[in-house]
Amino acid sequence: MHTLLQPDGWERPKGYANGVAARGTHIFVGGQIGWNATQVFESDDFVAQTAQALRNVLAVLQAAHAGPEHMVRMTWYITDRDTYVSRLKEVGAAYRAILGKHFPAMTCIVVQALVEPRALVEIEVTAVLPD
Repeated sequence: MHTLLQPDGWERPKGYANGVAARGTHIFVGGQIGWNATQVFESDDFVAQTAQALRNVLAVLQAAHAGPEHMVRMTWYITDRDTYVSRLKEVGAAYRAILGKHFPAMTCIVVQALVEPRALVEIEVTAVLPD
């Protein structure tokens, strides 16, 4: 079980948590990008790659017998801030369709490039399975 941390008097964030406290087995999901299980990119579209990266995160969580409800931390690395901001509604819809309404503490960082040249987004997650 984990607890969302919301300081008194702070505006409630939309689509993420300010912090999470958790106890149990930690699961660290390495950065997932928008290619499929055979490491093939099916799209160069930002939202499509984001959706695939989220499906990849979910698959790794499921391999540990965990799910989105166990996520406590998520870090996004994106290569284009303007695309992210202009397509945020679509990104949010893809997120909710794949991971539901489970919003861990999140950080989004703009990077110059990712290791895979076609990758537009990379997402890493920490999850905790309760004892």
